[in-house]
Amino acid sequence: MKFVKCLLFFFITSAVFSQKNSQLSSKEYALLQDKVRASANSNVDSAFVFVNRIEKSSDYSHKTFASGAKAYLYQLKEDSIKSKQYYEQAFKFLGKVKQSKEKRILNADLLNYGGLIDWRKNNLKAAFDKFEKGVTIAKKENDQIRMVKFYMNISLINIEVGNYKAAILSLKKSNEITDQLKYSFSEEKFTNYKSNINFNLGRAFEKAYGKNYSNPKFLDSAEHYYTKAILYSKNYLNTKLNSKMSLGNIYYMKNDLSNAEKVYYDVLLYSKENNLQPELFIASYNLGSLFFNIKDYDKSLYFFKKVDSIYQINKVNDLYYVNSNYYLAKIYTIKNNPQEALKYSEKYFDKFEQIQSKLDNEVQEVNFRLGNVNVRKDMEELQVKNQNKIRFWNLMVFLFVGVLLVLIVLYVKSIKKKRETDRKVNSLIEEYKLRLELNEALPESVNKDEAVTESIPKMAVKMNLDLEKEEEIYEKLKQLEKKHYYLNSDFTQQSVAKKIKTNTSYLSYVVNKRFGKTFSEYSNELKINYVINELITNSKYRKYSTQALAESVGFKNAISFTKSFSKRTGVTPTQFTKKLETTNF
Repeated sequence: MKFVKCLLFFFITSAVFSQKNSQLSSKEYALLQDKVRASANSNVDSAFVFVNRIEKSSDYSHKTFASGAKAYLYQLKEDSIKSKQYYEQAFKFLGKVKQSKEKRILNADLLNYGGLIDWRKNNLKAAFDKFEKGVTIAKKENDQIRMVKFYMNISLINIEVGNYKAAILSLKKSNEITDQLKYSFSEEKFTNYKSNINFNLGRAFEKAYGKNYSNPKFLDSAEHYYTKAILYSKNYLNTKLNSKMSLGNIYYMKNDLSNAEKVYYDVLLYSKENNLQPELFIASYNLGSLFFNIKDYDKSLYFFKKVDSIYQINKVNDLYYVNSNYYLAKIYTIKNNPQEALKYSEKYFDKFEQIQSKLDNEVQEVNFRLGNVNVRKDMEELQVKNQNKIRFWNLMVFLFVGVLLVLIVLYVKSIKKKRETDRKVNSLIEEYKLRLELNEALPESVNKDEAVTESIPKMAVKMNLDLEKEEEIYEKLKQLEKKHYYLNSDFTQQSVAKKIKTNTSYLSYVVNKRFGKTFSEYSNELKINYVINELITNSKYRKYSTQALAESVGFKNAISFTKSFSKRTGVTPTQFTKKLETTNF
């Protein structure tokens, strides 16, 4: 009897453990894939549940798809860091899949997810490149379903950059192919494709009307396709809400304000109940705009303030936020509150400059520079008007004294700042000369770091590391310094530890003991010292832009480089370079 019980226990536990990393059948895998794709447009949390089930499979092709899907889902949640991690992981899993048609199709799927991620981050060129590569693979494999998917996504980019005619033609072709392949789809996938195609056709016609106001037929077409999108989107919450919101916009443009208000409130209430912040943000903006149009300024003010408060927490949509500041400045001007009007006009200009440069980089023909030139002109006039109201009273009291004091303060501050900058730059030059003299005075055989290491306090926690091994790690570090290995962008604690064949704990210990710094501080100091030396000794190097200087020593962007440079020197790279140009060595 005991033997029978043991045998049963063995079989049960074996079955349980085997299920933890079970192989999904083709049917189960395909069904879960469809559920992931469908849920991404309605309930991201549900999509995570389905993708986690795929991820548990021991099949690397399943793990590849799961990681790619997770990358996109995390981007939908605005978590770009995890999105990037899972996208990179997906290609690692793809590398373990044997060469086959399935692998090529998986590669196309990853390109599709990557393009959607870039599109949501407004990296339009990167998104377009990925979609183009993906559609090339789909054509070679004669995979018409995926061709439809890529044509739909390419149309998204065409809409963003103003190629509405190309987008409409592409989407209508996708719609035609989808209808022809209707029985090749599952019902869930078919309705998903149809809802997306109709929604994007609505967007294309709506945007086309915005470019050509003389053709009201575009609005009729947009209304037709948005209505169809809503019918196909019963199970896809995001598409349904976006279609409703856009339908409200069409009513608004047709001056059917009663229906527009009803639709906006419908979206607003549903978004609030389900804590959908992006949709709540846009619905609030649309209601604010509608009430401003009918001169109900109190309601308009309420909703635009709502837009401002949501943006401060979630940073949802820069374009709508900037335009809301325009309306707020107008409302406060109408209400004769120049202080508040000026505040929001300044917020408008501060944010406008940022998003304008980003849009200029992404598309050659920018369609939305926050409305148009007239809005900007109106905003500038509004700002001047409110500034004059405030200055009138200030100038009456402080006209002569105030201006004089400001000029004196500015002059004194500029002189002090220049002297301080000169002092810091001269100090760096002297430091460089002193370092040269020390290098010439001390032979290579002398350990120049002994005096430094003796002055550093001993670490509280001792490592199990003998002196010989410590010296070996230190010498290898010095060799890497001589070879300027620290100029590489991948000069990290992990990569260096791997390079000198040790672990990160030992490396951190040696750097802390020998240099009195964390590895990050040590790395940044090497890079910044290199830049300082090159700027002093190499006149051509001084002509580099800040971005070029940053990239030359492995920094990924000019901002982090400037912070590190200023922390080390007390001046910016530009200030340092300008001073060097007027200094004789």
